Amino acid sequence: MIKITFPDGSVREYNKGVTAMQIAENISPALARETLAANINGETCDLLRPIEQNSTVQLYKWDDAEGKNTFWHSSAHLLAEALKILYPDVKFGIGPAIEIGFYYDVDPGKNVTIKDSDLIAIEKEMQKLASNKSPIKRANISKKDALDLFGKQNETYKTELISELSDGTITIYTQGDFTDLCRGPHLPDTSYIKAIKLTAVAGAYWRGDINRPQLTRIYGITFPKKKLLDDYLSLLEEAKKRDHRKIGKEMELFTFSQNVGQGLPLWLPKGTQLRLKLEEFLKKIQLQYDYQQVITPHIGNKNLYVTSGHYAKYGKDSFRPITTPEEGEEFLLKPMNCPHHCEIYKAFPRSYKELPLRLAEFGTVYRYEQSGELHGLTRVRGFTQDDAHIFCTQEQVKDEFIKVMDIINIIFKSLNFNEFEVQISLRDPENKEKYIGSEENWNAAEKAIIEVCEEKNIKAKTVLGEAAFYGPKLDFMVKDALGRRWQLGTIQVDYNLPERFELEYVGADNRKHRPVMIHRAPFGSMERFVAVLIEHTAGKFPLWLAPDQAVMIPVSEKFNDYAYKIAKELKQQDVRVVIDDRNEKIGRKIRDNELKKIPYLLIVGEKEIETNQVAVREQGKGGDKGSMKIADFAELLKKEVKKQSIS
Repeated sequence: MIKITFPDGSVREYNKGVTAMQIAENISPALARETLAANINGETCDLLRPIEQNSTVQLYKWDDAEGKNTFWHSSAHLLAEALKILYPDVKFGIGPAIEIGFYYDVDPGKNVTIKDSDLIAIEKEMQKLASNKSPIKRANISKKDALDLFGKQNETYKTELISELSDGTITIYTQGDFTDLCRGPHLPDTSYIKAIKLTAVAGAYWRGDINRPQLTRIYGITFPKKKLLDDYLSLLEEAKKRDHRKIGKEMELFTFSQNVGQGLPLWLPKGTQLRLKLEEFLKKIQLQYDYQQVITPHIGNKNLYVTSGHYAKYGKDSFRPITTPEEGEEFLLKPMNCPHHCEIYKAFPRSYKELPLRLAEFGTVYRYEQSGELHGLTRVRGFTQDDAHIFCTQEQVKDEFIKVMDIINIIFKSLNFNEFEVQISLRDPENKEKYIGSEENWNAAEKAIIEVCEEKNIKAKTVLGEAAFYGPKLDFMVKDALGRRWQLGTIQVDYNLPERFELEYVGADNRKHRPVMIHRAPFGSMERFVAVLIEHTAGKFPLWLAPDQAVMIPVSEKFNDYAYKIAKELKQQDVRVVIDDRNEKIGRKIRDNELKKIPYLLIVGEKEIETNQVAVREQGKGGDKGSMKIADFAELLKKEVKKQSIS
């Protein structure tokens, strides 16, 4: 007999070799039907894996992230099995579960193209295979046997992956006549997959390398119930309506030009107004927390980024170095602001009395993202970070970290991001060569973040392998109005860059010490934040942030002069107002401006001129609010802005 300990601390005894599925069945048949995977001693495993010793066990269902991951990973294999039947010469790359659904990168074969129009046929084949209820079986295999197995099938991408693995660590999974290289875990059989939707076809370079073959990436999503798929498809339709690219064009916020270059957004006047209001908002908060604003160049000497480690990390993803007439001199478009801020810190001798030193900048950085990965404002090649770096003593780290968390909370509350999760992003303990710095520095930085979360009683999820290359971080994952998760605010603790740049301060003991550096960006980047905000609000921004707060709509051309007069008065009271003086019917002008998401429509005609008023109509919710004096309307706006906690 072995002892199984559950998350609530309870313990039960089972026969040695019991599986998580049998444990679930012993607890409740209903639980067994809903269980998809299990955590056994900290590892997510198949439900049919025998348990040979005393263990801790947690059962995962659909509502658990690990349950969805297992479900979608198995669905990727089901997609591959269907592709092998429909496209016999297909070769397989990788097929992981992702945050929402899964994808598989495949080489369909010579002169074969998989198009969007082919997805329905692939879905049907997947449905057929799922209904076979094929067991998904795991097997350990030697490296030699794995190379032989996939070599005979001419699976060149798989054999490349296998050649990099250590013998004794290789597992394969088989369902029906299909076998794939995989760590798992997987569902017990294919019948769990009830509803299938393949969503897109895209191109993806093998292993993300532009010099390697371009494969076909097929995206999909599956569910254990058809209703869940129906709900998801409804969500997709709403997401299309909220697409920031569509709304951004309709509201004239931003544009892109091939003549300027892919991934380089051009902010139009209304979008610039929106962005400047966000910057002004954060600057006011930063003043309250004693930040000092700085400005740094858009380029820097290549050696600066070699010193920081950014060249080694981002060199291949950066724009090509800029050479000068000076022999051997090279500059880079800056990939990060932090090296520049380190040099500002170094400009003068520093004393402990000056710390913490908080330097803030809305600094634009550049990364050469692959063209296939560019997406509106969410993935661009030039973006502006609301960056700040806090240089402090080791004793000040926790207090400064908490203050940054307070700033992020203020921002989220003001912009109605009421649901968010917190994630502690640590190193990958199995791949420490990806990171710079000593073990001692990493341990100190990770310990500081974990202790802050414990002291603030924050239920943070810990994720390995998501740390920045120079330090661990606390990431804020926001849920938007459609329930989608976005990583926005981030705080990072860094003991390494101060060491690489040899930063110092003179302590109270009159000796030199190394400061700790805290990186923080509550918005993340202005581009991505605005994209998320557009989709969260569907373009209906809070009044304080709306590029245009009101639009003057004359009933006919003869009232244009009055409209311009009133608009001038409102502008003098800091109301952002525009005039729609088109020679169109009043109904058409009202409909058009409703679509532009302008919060207030001010309609003027004969009656309004006689009473020196405007007829006020509120966007969407309030409808007609009657006629008002200009001063009363301006006061209404001021009260609403104040109510939104923005002064």
